[in-house]
Amino acid sequence: MPDSSPRTILAFDYGLRRIGVAVGQDITGSASPLGTIRNSDAGVDEAAIDRLVQEWAPSQLIVGLPLHPDGNPSDMTEAALAFADGLKRYGLPVAITDERYSSVEATEILNRARAAGQRRRTAKADIDAAAAVLIAERYLSTGG
Repeated sequence: MPDSSPRTILAFDYGLRRIGVAVGQDITGSASPLGTIRNSDAGVDEAAIDRLVQEWAPSQLIVGLPLHPDGNPSDMTEAALAFADGLKRYGLPVAITDERYSSVEATEILNRARAAGQRRRTAKADIDAAAAVLIAERYLSTGG
């Protein structure tokens, strides 16, 4: 009998300065932003990822794969794949999913909410976290 317990995922929108993070679950197919993790020349804030994995106890990790609109690798593709490979240290399945247009779509969603008076000024960290939400929800909607 297959395991029918709810799955929780952590989704990451990899960036050179910030990594957006969202938590999602398959019962509703929805996700919520958790904020961003620092990334720099010194490396990713691994302790922050450790805390998120401990807190949310996900059954899977998802990393958005940055590609050009035509589907070819972008300058960020290799770095995002290396980040995803590093997440394997948690002993959880790590999936890669196409993230084309997630940041553009996240910006549009947040700007509409701001125009409607539902939120303050949109910061880049908000966009990164919202893009991670879109990555999670897209992944869940495909039955991932």
